[in-house]
Amino acid sequence: MSQYQILNKERHRRLRVRTGYDAALGDAVMYVMTYPMEFRDIQSCYPILFTKDPNTGGFFAAALLGLQADQNLFLQGDRWDATYVPTMVQRQPFLIAAGGEGNDKPPMVSLDLDHPRVSQDEGEALFDSQGEPSEFLNQKIGLLGKLHRGLQHSSGFIDALLQHQLLVQIVLDLAFTDGGKKTLQGFYCIAEERLYQLKGDVLESLHQAGYLQPVFMAVASLSRVRDLIERRNRLRV
Repeated sequence: MSQYQILNKERHRRLRVRTGYDAALGDAVMYVMTYPMEFRDIQSCYPILFTKDPNTGGFFAAALLGLQADQNLFLQGDRWDATYVPTMVQRQPFLIAAGGEGNDKPPMVSLDLDHPRVSQDEGEALFDSQGEPSEFLNQKIGLLGKLHRGLQHSSGFIDALLQHQLLVQIVLDLAFTDGGKKTLQGFYCIAEERLYQLKGDVLESLHQAGYLQPVFMAVASLSRVRDLIERRNRLRV
């Protein structure tokens, strides 16, 4: 469960945030949400697939970290074994909260008090002795701003994919060196055949919106599935 509260320097002044990576810190996850503005970095390490939010039914892009529930093949003890860590991992235990009623209200920073990274006596301080945001907190606020802009852009991206029928359900039948097999379901990928049939004016509109490059990055990222298979194989060596 999560218990988010709007960050307040009086209420949360003494709280700290544990850094680093560990299953105990919530990092043992099969996939995390990503967004088109992050695809360049994500595709260098992870497959990009699409899945549906079980609560809303809406699509979102996901960086695949493992091949089964609660498995992160990039988590090596207390080390993240990749050159790039997804923003949705980096931002923990913070989240952007709506500023309030009306579109003119700026988004605010919220903190999940129940997250295992939150501590009373261990980790990075959120505020300094004068009650001002620490350098650590300012870095996280900057990251959240980047994430907020990325997710806003992502909404139009998903709409465009659906409009042009560019998402297709995918089933991955995987085989491992120890004889084990795994069928990965519940994900979607870019419909390449449909993509290559799009007319010039549609491609131009996708390009102008900043959607075309992420589409091709998502396509290219599927080669990273081989890396996940190899990481799974090494678990049994």
